[in-house]
Order: sequence, then structure tokens, then C-alpha cells
Amino acid sequence: MLELYFLRHGQTPFSRQNRFCGSGTDAPLTPEGLEMAQAFAEYYKGTRWTEIYSSPLARTKVTADLIAKQQNIVPILANGLTEIAYGKWESKTVEEVEREYHDEHLSWTADPAWYPPTGGETAIDVAVRALGVIQEIRGKCGDGKVLIVSHKATIRIILCSLLGIDVGRFRYRLGCPVGSVSVVRSGDHGPLIEVVGGRDHLNDRLKTLSGT
Repeated sequence: MLELYFLRHGQTPFSRQNRFCGSGTDAPLTPEGLEMAQAFAEYYKGTRWTEIYSSPLARTKVTADLIAKQQNIVPILANGLTEIAYGKWESKTVEEVEREYHDEHLSWTADPAWYPPTGGETAIDVAVRALGVIQEIRGKCGDGKVLIVSHKATIRIILCSLLGIDVGRFRYRLGCPVGSVSVVRSGDHGPLIEVVGGRDHLNDRLKTLSGT
């Protein structure tokens, strides 16, 4: 039985301020974001990971390295797991994007599957590259538990794809707060989601931090 654990990295300055932070913004973790990674590592220290995959961006790589060090595992960096590219919206607030790219933002919020952020990626683009990594994992790891450290949009797009949900609805169907984990098990009838956006490993202070 193969179980996939999708861990979203912890808080960054951009998530705290609710700014667009995609593949074009290599944001660091805040001290609280690092605490979230440490909390996950401690909570799951008894879990034996078959492999650990990570986006190569700093906020995910730091998280994966911290967890992997406990079991002397070298994380596998996969470009397909990086965050969606927000193009010209990178580092901007929602209010700034609505004002500066009004029409493009309307189209994107209506259907991000086919309408990208200005100069960025569609959800379809992300699904294609990210699912390539999932196929690699399935081919390499027939069973066991695999940790996948990635990003808010990318994780939700993967989950939608695995569960047969329109990827154009990824922003409205599945929650994925900072530092959360979602778990998908390969069942007899296909992927079975067991946890969505779980944060039992975080204390109340970390759970209630402001931001997205």
C-alpha cells in the first residue's frame, strides 16, 4: 500500500502578508515557519519514510532537509513540485493585482485551469509537470510512505487531479493552510484521501497565526 503525504511548507513573509508567492519568488521561512517544520518532524519522528521528495525552492527544501536528517535520508528535488508561476503578480497583494491586472485576474479567478496569471502558468500546466513526479514515485515506490514537500497551489492541483476534481476549482474545493499535511492512500478503487489540510502536529499558537 502506497501512502503519499503532501506537506505544505510553513509560514513565509509572503504567506503572512497574503501576497502571491510562486516559483518566481524564492521566499525563506519565517522563524514560525521553521517551527512548523520542526513540529512536523517531531510529530512524525516514528514514521519511516520510503522516500522524501521536495520542490527545490528554499522554503520547501529547508523543510525537507530538516525532516530527512532525522532518518539519514537525502531528499529528492523535483522541479515538477515547484509552486505555480505567478508571472507579473509575484510578490503583489491581491488588491494590487486586482487594480493593475483587473481583467486577467477576473479570468484567472473564474477558471485558473485555462487562464494563467499574467505571464504565469495555468493549473493545467502545473498538473502536467506535478503528476509526472507522482508517476515517478509510483513507479519507484510500490508501497510504504512517501513524503512530498511542496506548495499551496501545487498540492491542491495534485489532489484535484488524483481525485477527479476539475483542477479549475482547486482554489475553492480543498484547503491547504501553511504547515498542513494531506494524505492520499492507494486503495483498491483508486486514490483515497484520508486527510486534507491536517495540522494536528502544530500547537495552537502556530495554528492561529495570521496569513494564508
